[in-house]
Amino acid sequence: MREVDFIISGGIVLVMDENNTVISDGAVAIDGSDIVAVGRAESVALAFKGRRVIDARGSLVMPGLVNGHTHAAMTCFRGIADDLTLMDWLNNFIFPAEAKNVDPELAYWGALLACAEMIKSGTTTFCDMYIFEDDAAQAAHQAGIRCLLGEVLFDFPSPSFKTPAEGLAYTERLLKKWADDPLVNIIVEPHALYTCSPALLKDAKILADRYLAPVGVHLLENLAEKAQLEERFGRKAVSFLKDIGYLDERFIAFHGVCLDEEDRKIFAGQGCKVVHNPESNMKLASGVAPVPDMLKQGVTVGLGTDGCASNNNLDLFQEMDTAAKLHKVHRLDATVMKAETVLRMATCEGAKALGMDHLTGRLKPGLKADLIIIGLNKPHLTPLYHPYSHLVYAAGGADVDTVFINGRPVMENRKLLTIDENEAMGRVRAIAVRVKQSLEG
Repeated sequence: MREVDFIISGGIVLVMDENNTVISDGAVAIDGSDIVAVGRAESVALAFKGRRVIDARGSLVMPGLVNGHTHAAMTCFRGIADDLTLMDWLNNFIFPAEAKNVDPELAYWGALLACAEMIKSGTTTFCDMYIFEDDAAQAAHQAGIRCLLGEVLFDFPSPSFKTPAEGLAYTERLLKKWADDPLVNIIVEPHALYTCSPALLKDAKILADRYLAPVGVHLLENLAEKAQLEERFGRKAVSFLKDIGYLDERFIAFHGVCLDEEDRKIFAGQGCKVVHNPESNMKLASGVAPVPDMLKQGVTVGLGTDGCASNNNLDLFQEMDTAAKLHKVHRLDATVMKAETVLRMATCEGAKALGMDHLTGRLKPGLKADLIIIGLNKPHLTPLYHPYSHLVYAAGGADVDTVFINGRPVMENRKLLTIDENEAMGRVRAIAVRVKQSLEG
């Protein structure tokens, strides 16, 4: 009998494999950072002895959620400018607030608060685009959460660099510094085609190719952007990206609200990925991304919350519920975006979208032990007939009791083990005072 660090036993286990396997009275064995066995509790107990055994009876055990797109430190701007259109919100409120206030302190504490919020709502991996991302990486490392981080690149100065070349150099430093970290991974992230020149886009792609890193870009978030880009390039945005050699299996488009049939065909053929952000798109009235069509055409689609200034939370359970219902009412078809489909977008397909499915997204021996335990003994979770629909339509982030990341418990019985959440909240409240003063000034 092999001795392992943890056995989580007795719960309903959702494997999130190709067959959407559910194991009643299941168990997961963890040794070091890895899952070493998944199966019936009786079988696992015969082969493994846990140094610690967690009783998961009355609970559901599943892979941790993957938040495919956010701006973590924007927890500091939660609720700062609501009920506005995208460009008004971005140009007249967010960019000015960032120019006056974003510094390493804000980036660190805002990101750490985001990590606390995400862990407490079951997210174990997130993809981030923001400013001073080395400080966000430090926060994620401390929190013990898996991440894919990138410094946002613009043609114009940001609070952390004056020129595009400095932004690229900052990104390369991140790629080198965090190359061997078990949790922090780096992505190259030009902000958007309307804020980055073709020269900057090409230089960013060259850098990403040198390190075999992913590239993430806000793309076709609304009709106004689509028209602006077609006028700027004299052709469709996706055709432009294809012509400059941007589209491959490491390209991730955030939003993709206006991807038409031709665009989707190109994405599927090139292996490009999309991250869907339904609540942010709804709040900014950007439109409804054609996700059912993307999936039919073979495009990998993950799920994201976007940042707290346009959502305004990081709860992927809420995002799943919204994603499923939005497309049903938009298509007037209750059969589109089934619960199984949406849950896969937030787990195994989300990991695939980020190029991290070799690490996380499923409960499988050899993958990292990123998993969550959800207690079911609650009025709104009783009775349980179908686990997938229960998770998407009934459960919420607050139902997550315990979280493991990389084989390590980071929350148990709703208590964070790696973050002092009261300190993080206090620091962000203090930052918010100066943010408010800067805007009033």
